[in-house]
Amino acid sequence: MSNLIVHGGTPLRGRVVPSANKNAVLPILCATLLTDQPLRLHGVPDITDVRKILDIFRTLGSEVELDETTRTLQLHHRDTRFDASSHRLPEEMRSSIMLVPPLLARFGVARLEDNVKGCTLGVREIDPHVDIFRSFGGEVERASGSLLIHSAQPLKAVRHWLDYASVTATENFVLCAVAAQGESMLTNAACEPHVQEFCRFMVMMGADIDGIGTSRLTVRGGAPLSGGEFTFEEDFHEITTFLALGAITGGDVEVRNSTPDNFPLIDRTFAKFGVQVEHKNGWSRALRSGPLKVQTPFTSNVLTKVEAAPWPYFPVDLLPIFIALGVHAQGNALFWNKIYDGALGWTGELSKFGAHVFSSDPHRVVTFGGNPLTPAVVESPYIIRVAIALFMVASSIEGRSEIRNATPIRRAHPHFVENLRSLGARVEWTNEE
Repeated sequence: MSNLIVHGGTPLRGRVVPSANKNAVLPILCATLLTDQPLRLHGVPDITDVRKILDIFRTLGSEVELDETTRTLQLHHRDTRFDASSHRLPEEMRSSIMLVPPLLARFGVARLEDNVKGCTLGVREIDPHVDIFRSFGGEVERASGSLLIHSAQPLKAVRHWLDYASVTATENFVLCAVAAQGESMLTNAACEPHVQEFCRFMVMMGADIDGIGTSRLTVRGGAPLSGGEFTFEEDFHEITTFLALGAITGGDVEVRNSTPDNFPLIDRTFAKFGVQVEHKNGWSRALRSGPLKVQTPFTSNVLTKVEAAPWPYFPVDLLPIFIALGVHAQGNALFWNKIYDGALGWTGELSKFGAHVFSSDPHRVVTFGGNPLTPAVVESPYIIRVAIALFMVASSIEGRSEIRNATPIRRAHPHFVENLRSLGARVEWTNEE
């Protein structure tokens, strides 16, 4: 694992151009297997999960050309072949499960490692995906440490209602539905910005989808998909991260942002900590006057709170970023993760900085901010934005801190350290893999 060494206390200033959202890029890459026509994708981020999927494509015989300078990717899956007896999908990333529908549609079979996983956010079942594969006509069986999914017949259109608004289950439904003959409908669909971006890519390839951005999607499938050209949007997670870094260090960071319409609730959440966000001419900027301070609710005797749940709630992935702000800000705040039961166990690491954080239960923590903080050596779990949250706290404290096991950052944010240095941060990787 790699660690981050941070010499904090420097206000970060400057401009950053964020990368694309890995949660849009990965399902889109999986979706490209549904066509045998050439595709050109612009702004493909240099992250570990992308490299793994491209390696799979090469193994399967696809044509893969990536311009490392412009990050333009050209794909052509005309000679792609899949052999369930020898080909394996990587178990280190949860997005592997979205390779199943295109493989099932093209080859009638897919094989998935039984313990496919991503960040350690708690129990993340694959049952919703199995339900979707079976509803479209796939047969799922266990075979020596893996799942074998196969279908002797073309996929059939269905109507399905998800137990909860799962992002990857929604994307897997769409991937199956565009390959199935007839009209399919999904109720309780996830509608996060990256799901919308994924659906727009499918439409670019010729898919017929209604309800993008809502909780009900209708897909009329069965038509051949074409190739084409697509440019990824900036990652709203990364935009928020750099805005928060500017705020917590008392600096002034501007971040390119072509989708400010995604930010009203995020902006209001920043305001709860005394930070005002400005969107102007394609750039976003977080401003604060004086120290960070938790704003007092109008309702007496209640805590200021940040409730995170599926979009259009406040995004769960961004909760650690705001916990870092809460630790640094004067005042108390409640943070509530309504999805994952193992996503807040890391908050004990904040006490090493001198922070006061109380865990109410597996889903809620309270920060008692404004305490003097000191540099520390902390351990990050395998959760991308927890590593970043610990870095944020360290960057706001004068002196040397170390974030151990910060490797997950590389799964989502290419050139993270380089961008930080351009803003004036004193930071470096150590113990490179």
